[in-house]
Amino acid sequence: MRTIEFGYPMTRQTYKSTGHRDLSLYVFNPEKQGADRPAILFFNGGSFGKGPLTPAQFQHQAKYFSSIGLVAICVDYRNGYDEGFTPIQAICDVKSAVRWVRDHDAELGVDPEKIIVCGASAGGYIAVSSHMFPEIDDENNETDHRANALIVFSAVMDGVDIMTRRYPELLDIAESLSPLHHIKPCLPPTLWMSGTADEDYEQNKEFAARMNEAGNDIRFLTYEGMEHGFFNYGRHENVYFEKTKQEMRRYLEEAGLVPNLA
Repeated sequence: MRTIEFGYPMTRQTYKSTGHRDLSLYVFNPEKQGADRPAILFFNGGSFGKGPLTPAQFQHQAKYFSSIGLVAICVDYRNGYDEGFTPIQAICDVKSAVRWVRDHDAELGVDPEKIIVCGASAGGYIAVSSHMFPEIDDENNETDHRANALIVFSAVMDGVDIMTRRYPELLDIAESLSPLHHIKPCLPPTLWMSGTADEDYEQNKEFAARMNEAGNDIRFLTYEGMEHGFFNYGRHENVYFEKTKQEMRRYLEEAGLVPNLA
């Protein structure tokens, strides 16, 4: 069992029990209590293997967004450390987390119509897939699992490639798990950020362009010379952490999901 450590105060809520373990939301509350606040849910990357990343990957972004009045949540979801894991489980967990927040909106002080989902890498893949594949679900819950806005940091969209490299037992259904093979209008307004030195950059750019042609609204931002994970706290003297953080805020302000505090 991996250890998840945060450097800031937060509260922990169980949003789902899988039979093997409880899955948690790590909630960063604004200093002032209130109601009808936006909520942003973060889904970390690196989850398809047994890498070092945990839900704490986004704790610095969560701390910032809570400081400007959002309920910010780092989500623990099933991953490579769980026996028998496949991405199908993680896609289901995104839906479960969003539903739990909506079902507990009064308790959390959250506006259920201002739910933002942010995912990086593997977390971006499952965030997109949760909107693209309605048939993938492990709950009987009619609460809407779709976000009101989506933020993605470079994520592989070719499910066939993912399954070939990591889950060959799923090759027979790989296309059904591949956003790149299911271009259609299905996403909420989306901010997508990727660096040109990322090996997945061209695929991300192509996917965003094709999805926009299909009727989606994706704002694709390019960061010249930046690698996979360039936005993480601690990299590049936090220059791109700050830049992407402010881009997120600006985008959400324009979408009317975050109060304009300028």
